[in-house]
Amino acid sequence: MGIKGLTGLIQEHAPKAIKEHDIKTLFGRKVAIDASMSIYQFLIAVRQRDGEVLQNEAGETTSHLMGFFYRTIRMVENGIKPCYVFDGKPPELKSGVLKLRFARREEAKEGEGEAKEIGTTEEVDKFSRRQVRVTKEHNEECRKLLGLMGIPVVVAPSEAEAQCAELARGGKVYAAGSEDMDTLTFNTPILLRHLTFSEARKEPILEVKLPAVLEGLEMDMSQFVELCILLGCDYLEPIKGIGPKSALKILREHGSLKKVVAHLREKQAEREEANAAAAAAAAEEEESEEEGSDEDEEMRDADKSTAKGESDEEMDGEEELKKKPKAKGKGKGKAAAKGKGRGGVMVPEDWPWERAKELFLKPDVTPADDMELEWKAPDIEGLVEFLVRDKGFNEERVRKAAEKLSKHLVAKQQGRLDGFFKTIPKTEDKGKGKGKEQDKPGKRKAGEQAAGSSKKVKRK
Repeated sequence: MGIKGLTGLIQEHAPKAIKEHDIKTLFGRKVAIDASMSIYQFLIAVRQRDGEVLQNEAGETTSHLMGFFYRTIRMVENGIKPCYVFDGKPPELKSGVLKLRFARREEAKEGEGEAKEIGTTEEVDKFSRRQVRVTKEHNEECRKLLGLMGIPVVVAPSEAEAQCAELARGGKVYAAGSEDMDTLTFNTPILLRHLTFSEARKEPILEVKLPAVLEGLEMDMSQFVELCILLGCDYLEPIKGIGPKSALKILREHGSLKKVVAHLREKQAEREEANAAAAAAAAEEEESEEEGSDEDEEMRDADKSTAKGESDEEMDGEEELKKKPKAKGKGKGKAAAKGKGRGGVMVPEDWPWERAKELFLKPDVTPADDMELEWKAPDIEGLVEFLVRDKGFNEERVRKAAEKLSKHLVAKQQGRLDGFFKTIPKTEDKGKGKGKEQDKPGKRKAGEQAAGSSKKVKRK
């Protein structure tokens, strides 16, 4: 899911933190890529013209394998060395979001059924994509494929994004690659987005630098994590009534999420108290109106017995006139009582933001120092056996692609220029003024003047 609205805030307050790249400018870089996000992306994007997932003759889905094989080769051809990180066991706090995703897939399934009967092809395709679910089999097949390709694979203890960030912080890779902005919340120094997009989309790769983000938002890492939680993350739903801009504003005003939550709960309690008072007043008003209507009824009965000369029509008219204002007043009171309590910012009773913050700041990861990433020569015959014999890929295309992979993956890469040079901050030259003074005409040192005068004496 990522962090809702974070990209917009960075673009507005820290635009220098985002830089666009052509894939060629990233040659020589090692990148840890969120494999679980990539599988999901490929299952949605890599499809046939009719919108259905790619399948072999046995009816097995192959969209994820097609995406991993060819898009990884594209990166390697451009000098990038990818490693893929797979999700481990999700944190317990994520169970609520996972249940919500399951419910949404069920809704999409029902929607697809209706769309097939009365909807358009576009609607059917839309609901079909919403039902995508990454299975254990998908993960196993992708890990097998990457092993045959010679690409290093890491299985994280828990969240893949957190492990990618750990590898980037530990210097094992240049950046973490993911579409999820919460990779920044896991403290990756650099995030690369759109790295696994199709070349046909012509989307530039976005590089987001965390230090520049923090500088632009005027926050430290702890406050940034709290902002991301307030915006809405994979562990907690956002607080209803607070959007990205108001989240940044209120966090800046109060300085910490703890104070923000205390402030919101206090305001919420005041609203509930005011609503309760309004409801009580409305109930009292309604009760008094009912008593008044009983008295009016008695008055009308008395009028009926004395006003013998009045016609039935005239009596009905008067009754109608008497009833109308009372009905209007009663409806207004009920509507007011019913409308109270709605709106306003509502903090859920169970909203364990402290636990979410702990998961971001101290995630379950394998330390980067305990890991070695190794890129090996691909097993071409093994790739042919798996992709062609087992999965029905075209043998000629697989062999050509594997040869490209073999050529670029193990070839010695030219070093990047920025690896040879170091930027040194400009310093003032203390002797700068003195040097200028020496260069001025007519101002020579005493020794030079003495030497000149002695030469003149000798000439005489």
